[in-house]
Amino acid sequence: MRYISTRGEAPALNFDEVVLTGLARDGGLYVPETWPQFSASEIRSLAGKSYAEVAAQVLYPFVEGSIPLETFQGMTEKAYGTFAHKAVVPISQLDENAFLMELYHGPTLAFKDVALQLLGLLYDYLLGKQGKRVTIVGATSGDTGSAAIEACRGRDAVDIFILHPKGRVSEVQRRQMTTVLDDNVHNLAIDGDFDDCQALVKAMFNDHEFRDTLGVSAVNSINWARVMAQIVYYFTTAVSLGGPDRAISFSVPSGNFGDVYAGYCAHKMGLPIEQLIVATNRNDILSRFFNEGRYRKEGVNPTISPSMDIQVSSNFERFLFDLCARDAGQIRNFMAQLDDDGGFDVDPQQLNSSIFSAGSCSEEETLETIRHTLATSAKLVDPHTAVGLKVAGQRRTSVTVPMVTLSTAHPAKFPAAVEKACGHYPQLPEHMKDLFDVKSGWMNFPMNWSPYKITSGKNPGY
Repeated sequence: MRYISTRGEAPALNFDEVVLTGLARDGGLYVPETWPQFSASEIRSLAGKSYAEVAAQVLYPFVEGSIPLETFQGMTEKAYGTFAHKAVVPISQLDENAFLMELYHGPTLAFKDVALQLLGLLYDYLLGKQGKRVTIVGATSGDTGSAAIEACRGRDAVDIFILHPKGRVSEVQRRQMTTVLDDNVHNLAIDGDFDDCQALVKAMFNDHEFRDTLGVSAVNSINWARVMAQIVYYFTTAVSLGGPDRAISFSVPSGNFGDVYAGYCAHKMGLPIEQLIVATNRNDILSRFFNEGRYRKEGVNPTISPSMDIQVSSNFERFLFDLCARDAGQIRNFMAQLDDDGGFDVDPQQLNSSIFSAGSCSEEETLETIRHTLATSAKLVDPHTAVGLKVAGQRRTSVTVPMVTLSTAHPAKFPAAVEKACGHYPQLPEHMKDLFDVKSGWMNFPMNWSPYKITSGKNPGY
């Protein structure tokens, strides 16, 4: 498998190079040159297999030529052996034809664990094979940071630096990141929002001398391996609900577009999907795009679903690349307009044949959905999941097609919002009971701080 940049001016790479590179040198994102195809009979054969077995089968076409099959199978077994639920990603039923995909049974209680537990093992294998060391730099709106740290802590060939927006993540999220005191883990609080953090990370990647000197790699979903690993749970869920012999719809709480883009990848690989619903909070740039054809920044507003408080959705460029028939020149033009003018427009007719639909959810609707879900199904959900449930109800086109909402985080990661909604204060699982008793450590930086003061090793020169 070869990978090409959405902006068309960087060399095609193999899987090893894509994982260790992250962002393409032309500023674009890597995507597969072609999509692996799974027939209906191949998808049907996934029934009854463990999550790790399905992961190895579905993902191997993306890594073939870089990792032997037996080695990769061992990686998936190890990655998903850390999850609290044996199904890894179980589903629960809310009503006659509505379901939750529970993505919060990993070590940090969020969907990012599903990809990052595997990515940590991929780094170990690829770095060991090449005798290299990397400095991972990532921006987080809350969940990526803790999941990435958990996956990379204590690894000999990795230093990890995570930037988060100060005061704009939940206290549980903040402590999950800042209470990990391994020598190779470094937390940086930025005076700004997630988009500011992400801009700093992209600036580092676009400074090629700096990037090459420190061996900088990405842990955000700009790294193809992150998105790749998320494809699996669309297959496992669809098969458990009767796929491929009937189509399934998914509602996905969306900020950086990586999770819903993974569903699009599954669809391109042959999985029958009726709808992919992009569910946003009041930071609704994605909803506006799919409904109006306009992608325009309007500033980030803090919400009770902070992991979605994003305006510039990195992975959206990957979808846009296919929407424009893989015309890299058009992508470069759109991205220039985004930088210079704050946005761009596409012909809404281009979206008519898409499986995507979208909607947004207010703060009041989010709280009411948490209350309603608990009252009607005895299921406690976090604010992000509530956004997905509310928008699923708004945009669903058929009640006969199973609707699966991705439950992206455990409610205990956002206890204040959940308690405000329904009066129940969700408790952390047993293995995290001491989270608020552990020493916390991080460094705070204003937005005029220079990211180029980072150096690799135990004692960074801030």
